[in-house]
Amino acid sequence: MTPDRAERIADYIRAELASVVLREMRDPRVSMLSVTDTQVSRDFAVADVYVSSVAATDEAAQQKLVSVLNNAAGFLRSAVAKRQGWRKTPKLRFHYDDLPERGARIGALIDQAVRADQRNERARSSPDGA
Repeated sequence: MTPDRAERIADYIRAELASVVLREMRDPRVSMLSVTDTQVSRDFAVADVYVSSVAATDEAAQQKLVSVLNNAAGFLRSAVAKRQGWRKTPKLRFHYDDLPERGARIGALIDQAVRADQRNERARSSPDGA
């Protein structure tokens, strides 16, 4: 499979899963879910799906969310298969993606460091030295 085709398939699966979870999945444990990335194996047998949720605030909730999604993988796979005309649909494996939360924390730390540098610079440039 060419890299472009794999990327198109991964993008299609990501978009369709987001739609299926939003419109068809009735499990209350799967709320505020974002499908952040999808990667398809070279042989098109497996799709690794990365998700995040603002409702999953701790590691136990994140693991529970991934467990629920992996248990519903058959339903989600068949829902995606109904929407496309491929000969086979990849098996779905779900993983929690904490990159959005880490990105927000890193951004806050950078902002805090910039403010501290600005305060230090003002303190050094003030006439009384304080």
